Amino acid sequence: MVSISFNSEDYHDLNTFFASLGLIWFVALWTIWLLGTWAALRPRSPLSSATRTAVPGVSILRPLKGLDTNLYENLESTFIQEYPNFEILLCVAEEDDQALPLVRELIAKYPNVNAKVLIGQENVGVNPKVNNLMGGYRSAANDILWVLDSNVTVHSGTLARAVDALQAPTKSGKRVALVHHVPFAFSTESRVGSRIDEAFLNTNHAKMYLAINTVAIESCVVGKSNLYRRSDLERVNGSLKPITSTEPNAKQDGLCGLPAFGRFLAEDNMIASALWHELGLRHDLSCDVARNVVGNMSLRDYVQRRIRWIRVRKNMVFAATLVEPFTESIVLVAIGSSSLKYFFGLPRWLCILVHFFMLLIVDLDVYTSLAGHPLPQSIKWEFLAGWVAREMLALPIFMLAIFGNTVEWRGRQYRVLSNGEVQHVSNHRSFFDSSKFLGWYRRQYQALETQPVSP
Repeated sequence: MVSISFNSEDYHDLNTFFASLGLIWFVALWTIWLLGTWAALRPRSPLSSATRTAVPGVSILRPLKGLDTNLYENLESTFIQEYPNFEILLCVAEEDDQALPLVRELIAKYPNVNAKVLIGQENVGVNPKVNNLMGGYRSAANDILWVLDSNVTVHSGTLARAVDALQAPTKSGKRVALVHHVPFAFSTESRVGSRIDEAFLNTNHAKMYLAINTVAIESCVVGKSNLYRRSDLERVNGSLKPITSTEPNAKQDGLCGLPAFGRFLAEDNMIASALWHELGLRHDLSCDVARNVVGNMSLRDYVQRRIRWIRVRKNMVFAATLVEPFTESIVLVAIGSSSLKYFFGLPRWLCILVHFFMLLIVDLDVYTSLAGHPLPQSIKWEFLAGWVAREMLALPIFMLAIFGNTVEWRGRQYRVLSNGEVQHVSNHRSFFDSSKFLGWYRRQYQALETQPVSP
């Protein structure tokens, strides 16, 4: 029998190793956060495409279902784009959709804008958004497509700047295949879930999203607002395997184009990844933001939404998803404060206090950069309460999400498969299903759900 013993020097070496690893991770994450904060400062570029007489045509595709919050203003923002050559294709699945009267009112208000309504859907997969978009995708008159969610409003110069970015040369020499925008949330409701989601998207999510896209070593795209060429999309199928043929129109075997992505729940991320990996092309992040209108969102809605996308990511990039808890502020400060105490003798309480004070300053700076103005006094305390709640809920939500593969989206249940695809399933619950745990959160915050958040 072999016996293994450790002396005090061995323990010291082991402690030093883990403390060093923790300090490196702490510094690395703060570097990433500061990079994202710096990237948020980019000013808007001039509208060169808007001033030219000959510009490429763009087909704007907007999938609609029901009366989203702020829908009239969201859709109107596409009618007033400062760009001389575009069409708007408004896609609805049903003839009795509540959005249709509002859409027709906008078309009548802007008779000089080339806009049309497309009613009906084509069943190409389990993703209802892709099915809804198929009519617009097939009838689009232009190669450049701008897919814009119905709950997003944009600046009037967004399209012109996005086209400029799509056509701009890159330092790597690889052509830009997709232009996207940072989601910036604003809430029209003083609900707990709405304020937490607003705080999440405008701080933690924004600075990480900006930092990853600034480094640009991997595809990282949210599909609130994406501009790409249909001719590029027709060459990929989501297999993420490089196309080996040198022919410019070479395709992968099997279904290609938008129909190929109907099998994914996160079709936006998969389209971006396919353009990156299959064609070897790149993305660009425009200086504009996609103003994502957050409506009446309860705490349960927020938790379910976060669980849904964590579970989707888990089945697409498992290793990266497992690292996520270590990027959250509470876990990170626990690691960092322990390492700083070990090497420098700094009190843990002081490290924690400085960490969260600096984090709040950084996050408010990111908000200011993206919004174009400081945090309004009218929502100051609600936003800060949402920020604190987001930080506290991050780890519990992750633990709920990591166990289980079923998600709920638009009232339907889906099972996420290992390759990121989804399949529709009848309502069921397993031991680790999140709905079993959400009742506790709902009861704890029931009082907050019925009234605005107060300081």
